[in-house]
Amino acid sequence: MAKLQGFEFWRKTLREARFVVAPMVDQSELAWRLLSRRHGAQLCYTPMLHAQVFVRDANYRKENLYNEVCEEDRPLITQFCANDPEVFLQAAVLAQDYCDAIDLNLGCPQMIAKRGHYGVFLQDEWELLERMVSLANEKLSVPVTCKIRVFKEIEKTVRYAQMLEKAGCQLLTVHGRTKDQKGAMTGIASWEHIQAVRNAVNIPVFANGNIHHLSDVERCIQETGVQGVMSAEGNLHNPALFEGRSPPVWEMAEEYLEVVKQYPPCSLSYIRAHLFKLWHHTLQIHQDLREELAKVKTLEGLAHVSAQLKQRCQEEISGGDEKDGGLPLPHWICQPYVRPPPKLAVTNGSCQVVEVKSTVCQKRALEDSDRAAEGLSKNKLKKRSRNPNKNFCPELKPKYLKCEQCGNPKGNKCVFSLCRACCKKKAFKEVADCPSHGLRFKTKAEKQKAEEDQQKECERTEGSVTERDRNKQTPQVAAASCREMTEQTEA
Repeated sequence: MAKLQGFEFWRKTLREARFVVAPMVDQSELAWRLLSRRHGAQLCYTPMLHAQVFVRDANYRKENLYNEVCEEDRPLITQFCANDPEVFLQAAVLAQDYCDAIDLNLGCPQMIAKRGHYGVFLQDEWELLERMVSLANEKLSVPVTCKIRVFKEIEKTVRYAQMLEKAGCQLLTVHGRTKDQKGAMTGIASWEHIQAVRNAVNIPVFANGNIHHLSDVERCIQETGVQGVMSAEGNLHNPALFEGRSPPVWEMAEEYLEVVKQYPPCSLSYIRAHLFKLWHHTLQIHQDLREELAKVKTLEGLAHVSAQLKQRCQEEISGGDEKDGGLPLPHWICQPYVRPPPKLAVTNGSCQVVEVKSTVCQKRALEDSDRAAEGLSKNKLKKRSRNPNKNFCPELKPKYLKCEQCGNPKGNKCVFSLCRACCKKKAFKEVADCPSHGLRFKTKAEKQKAEEDQQKECERTEGSVTERDRNKQTPQVAAASCREMTEQTEA
């Protein structure tokens, strides 16, 4: 059967999906996808998977895709991040039988994507992307799709989309924000860019950005002409977004926990993160339960905290003591979280945007103002509390001697003056020990040889004892043997 392409793929395989749940790291797992589908979502993506890890680690494949196969969970698109055509193809081949399409992530703007050189940080390497998409399109049995962010220039964004279409991309999701629009600087997504892409390509286009309510979905489709609309943050705060409902938070939380129990296993960190999103506005008021939700270690504990939050909300409703959180709806109703814009500082009569770091730091006050003044992160402050003499200045940190082979820090007491990895190879090759790295190849070899020698000695001893027993007969046995021989001769 020929592989479906473009609009035919969208109509037949994706069933003309208009309401789409975005790929979200550690958030769009099976349980959440099923919950979203029950409340109007027509297409879901897996969380972003790392292609290289997916290829080499069988457990990673099982935990993130193979164990999550479910008939209700279709149509489904599996998303990978990758920067190598061959690795991307290998991962896609391993996944293609468990989904309806393979998506290449070209939109992740986070620092981990920058360090790993994938996501939106590949958007200037058009030749590489063309090879990745064309190779996958040629070899796979399912279509290849892409999710991108826009450039500042509409014309460049359009050329970028056309290049991916020409390479073999069968469906394009356009997030209407640039690479730099993230965190406190997220801002508003540009539907103008999305509309321009939609008018320039001949494949289905999904829009992503500024989707908080069902009315936003309808307005986006009308203004841009896209085939579908994808939601990430809006879906996390209100899984019933595509139904056009804003139910009580506890209704969604309880249903989600039931789905988790029905389709185990699900990582506790995923469940905790979803409850934090759902109860976000309520937790701003009930800070004590926020701390408890962060500390509990079991699914039952998370469910108990959620039940406590429900009880407090219902007590507020029955007592008429509704706490105003400055929201359009009561805090116990599912509703989007809108990030506050960066604060403006007046300098010489003109407004300038305050640095992102200062905006983020004001989200939660640090306990120690003296240490906060040093500009240390929360993680470093925790380390400093455990070790007051902890040094974070790069200039004052001790200089490590380098391994003679790879340049990594060597072991201080290594017998070969190498790092552990190089030491292990050398010690294995030479059958030597390195106490500082805990390597005992020579000791184990000597012990094994001693055991073998002891076993041979035991076998030799047992053999000689058997021979002696055979030759050593009693007089009665010898006389009986002689009489037997005499009787045989006379006969």
